[in-house]
Amino acid sequence: MAVETDVLDELRRLRTRVPRLAGSLAATVDGLVLAHDVPDAEPEGLAALTAAALGVAYRMADAAARGEFRELLVRGGQGYVATYAAGPTAVLTLLADDRVNVGRLHLEGRRSGARIAELVETRTGPGGGRHADRLAPREAPGPDRGPARPVGTLPVRTPQRPAHRPQPRPGG
Repeated sequence: MAVETDVLDELRRLRTRVPRLAGSLAATVDGLVLAHDVPDAEPEGLAALTAAALGVAYRMADAAARGEFRELLVRGGQGYVATYAAGPTAVLTLLADDRVNVGRLHLEGRRSGARIAELVETRTGPGGGRHADRLAPREAPGPDRGPARPVGTLPVRTPQRPAHRPQPRPGG
């Protein structure tokens, strides 16, 4: 049985446990769909947006010195989008109606995120799969690996000075 089937089973069980859950999606931190149960949305686009939001959320938590990313909640006029870490290589995104019990959503979302993390890790193994080049959070960087960066964060780009100074224009 493939990891996608196991993850999809978990997403379907999650829908039965949370009333007013409109959909769910498990994806890699790079934005690739693992499994989805989103009838009214495009799963590939949602996974890509989740990856982008995840990168910003990691950076925000780090910049505000609030520790490692755990979850992100967005409230819109018609409901919620909740994103939960599912181990170092996966993420769980839930779509819920505006009348959902947010406490229940968090409780079940966190549980499912942990379960999906277990499923992904047992199927690919630690350090295996397409994220083999990334360090797990509990590993320390080795002397030959270079600086470690939390999974899902974006590299910081420092602007360089121009090679030449612009010349002032006459009459300006």
